[in-house]
Amino acid sequence: MKFIGGKWKTVILVHLTDGTKRYNELRKMIPLVTERTLSLQLKQLEEDGLIKRIVYTSKPPLKVEYSLTEFGKTLSHVLDEIRKWGIQTANTLENIEMTE
Repeated sequence: MKFIGGKWKTVILVHLTDGTKRYNELRKMIPLVTERTLSLQLKQLEEDGLIKRIVYTSKPPLKVEYSLTEFGKTLSHVLDEIRKWGIQTANTLENIEMTE
């Protein structure tokens, strides 16, 4: 839980299992997270060695990309199961609400 605890860390990691993302892509994929929270969570994930941050400064505009490290990729199976559970739970809750 030290590595994936917190409201948004798992969500960020799930999105990064699909490949490298820029900061703004993550913001659009997770619209409910604030910019400050996203930045803090990304920094913590980087400090924990789960993601890597690459800054491209060779030509404007500044470009920052995030991707899973090899250590982060070891969570892929767990994250996939969490994603499946979330989809199943959302579908179940939707069905319950529709029958009420």
